[in-house]
Amino acid sequence: MNILIDECVPRQIRTLLPGHFVRTAREIGLAGYKNGKLIEEAEGKFDLLITSDKNLRYQQNLASRVLSILLLSTNKRSVIESNGDKILRMVNRMKPKSYEELEL
Repeated sequence: MNILIDECVPRQIRTLLPGHFVRTAREIGLAGYKNGKLIEEAEGKFDLLITSDKNLRYQQNLASRVLSILLLSTNKRSVIESNGDKILRMVNRMKPKSYEELEL
């Protein structure tokens, strides 16, 4: 799966996602993009966006998107790293066009 990591999520999450092609927004020149523009740029290039921006679902119309979105409940690196298995399980079971929230 091609995964884009929003810049609000620690980039170290990539090590928790073996078997997936993972890029950060900063790596591909999308640092500073607001969510709408970030999602627009990611559509068709990535399968999944991982973010911790809790306002995303209220600010964006997600119904017409083909990009799946995983919202993490925190962006604390220590919490994310200690829940790597939980994150990977969720990523592996996500369906196309889905939106999931993961409490860590």
